[in-house]
Amino acid sequence: MKDDNITGNNSGNNASAADSNRILLRDIENRLAELAQQMEKFNLAEYMNQLNNPRRYLLVNFLGGLFRGLGMALGLTIFGAFILYLLQRLVVLNLPLIGDFLAELVRIVLTYL
Repeated sequence: MKDDNITGNNSGNNASAADSNRILLRDIENRLAELAQQMEKFNLAEYMNQLNNPRRYLLVNFLGGLFRGLGMALGLTIFGAFILYLLQRLVVLNLPLIGDFLAELVRIVLTYL
């Protein structure tokens, strides 16, 4: 009777352990597939090729820096023009103290443009 009880419990435990292992393996497979998809999204292979090719790496970084610099220069120019426009409008209002200062500032800027 004791042997039957042990054998019956063992077969039940083995079946549940096998099911648990299968579920765990499926979960690991799903996570591994998701990780592989994320790595493909990040273009990790292309990035590694770029790091292994110093000329391409330098060219890409040089061009990136060049365009960032041009973008900042263009943005600051537009921003400066907008500020100058606002200062000219404030001069027209003839504000006491500030109006004379702004008029002189606008006159200086327009002289050097």
